[in-house]
Amino acid sequence: MSAFITSVSSVIEIIFVIALGYFLRHGQKFHDSFKHDIEFLIMKVALPLNIFVGVLNNLTRAKLIALSGSLIFVIISFAIGYLVAWLLTKLLHIRVGRRGTFINMFVNANTIFIGLPLNIALFGEKSISYFLIYYLANTVSTWAIGIFFIQNDGPKKANQTFNWKKLLPAPLLGFIVALIWLLMALPVPELVNKTFTMVGNIVTPLSLIYIGIVLADAGLKSIHFDRDTVVALLGRFVFAPVVMILVVITFSAGGLNIPAMEKSTLIIQAAAPGLAVLPILVGEAKGDVAYATNVVTTSTVLFVIVVPILMQIVTLF
Repeated sequence: MSAFITSVSSVIEIIFVIALGYFLRHGQKFHDSFKHDIEFLIMKVALPLNIFVGVLNNLTRAKLIALSGSLIFVIISFAIGYLVAWLLTKLLHIRVGRRGTFINMFVNANTIFIGLPLNIALFGEKSISYFLIYYLANTVSTWAIGIFFIQNDGPKKANQTFNWKKLLPAPLLGFIVALIWLLMALPVPELVNKTFTMVGNIVTPLSLIYIGIVLADAGLKSIHFDRDTVVALLGRFVFAPVVMILVVITFSAGGLNIPAMEKSTLIIQAAAPGLAVLPILVGEAKGDVAYATNVVTTSTVLFVIVVPILMQIVTLF
């Protein structure tokens, strides 16, 4: 019951913030330019700082080394996810503008805003080290791989020159700098850490407000379950956790002793909803923002149903 209450509570918070963005935009309190201003603030400023402090606050060099062996489980599941999702975009003829979103829904999850508090509620503080395995892989996957599927999915212009900025987006740069900082054991002044944390904390609420703005522009009728949405949701809630289950079963059968809490954590995180910043990334790439908003919103709401089911499954491990 606690898992159900926790998941419901997390979803209600998210819906309230999305509704705030929706009603303020619907009431003409937000101008057209505000949506683009949010995109810039999140992608170029707040998100890189959020990732920087997130890595340094949750990881140490010793912890990074200790967790490195277990990363193989997540890396294998992500690799399978990317391959299957990419093949499905071809087989199902997913149209341009949706492909990046579709692929990311199969692989990358909202680990921080929903995954972390839920994991603590379900398994306690002792599960944090196992959560960090997924967090680290998910962060690298999102900003080193997932973002490129989105950026290369938008409309192409004739004779378009290569954009070097796409090779190293600001969020990925924040992650790289954080890893270097961590490995070199460089101190972060308390004032800098507090400032970066304060600015970084605006990422989730602003991303949810952005979703509300997009919903207001498109209309609530835009929330629907077409084929592309249903398959993407199946990828997030069925395919991803099933692949993770098969990976841990395979390694366990091979003689590797994987703690039960680690198995449960990885499986639960594999089914977390889609990234809250997904519509913003798609908007930057001039892709199908309405589709990205639809899958993020529906996956967040449906997560209430998914968590209790998954909790029954993980007890078998």
